[in-house]
Amino acid sequence: MTDTHRLACLRIVLVIVGLIALFGLYPLMLLWPSGWAWEGAPGGRSEYALMIVGLYATLGVFLLIASRDPLRHLSLIWFAVWSSVVHGAIMAVQSFGGAQSHAHIGHLAGDVPALFIVAAALAYFTPRGRQTGPLS
Repeated sequence: MTDTHRLACLRIVLVIVGLIALFGLYPLMLLWPSGWAWEGAPGGRSEYALMIVGLYATLGVFLLIASRDPLRHLSLIWFAVWSSVVHGAIMAVQSFGGAQSHAHIGHLAGDVPALFIVAAALAYFTPRGRQTGPLS
């Protein structure tokens, strides 16, 4: 895969992830709470859920901005990669632990793999080291 093709794919992934983070998370929490909402009333309505939606919507806006010129936004992209890995790993562990673990096992088919897929896609297409070249 050429660097030009890889960068074009990265732009597409940034747009898709940005749009999902901006517009898709809240509907997923409402439609499939056992796979996407962790706390609060049925349907994922809680202060916690709104905080997460706000955080990811903000990230979504910035990922959309980064899609215009990914090489100028590498630190944001790598933040999205590593924060997704850490967030997914913590949720995976929490899905198995505690007295209410049966209530959270659905996350292993919902938001946990979604975070790892996002991290993998962004990491795969993001240039590293010499590939980034000079920024002009």
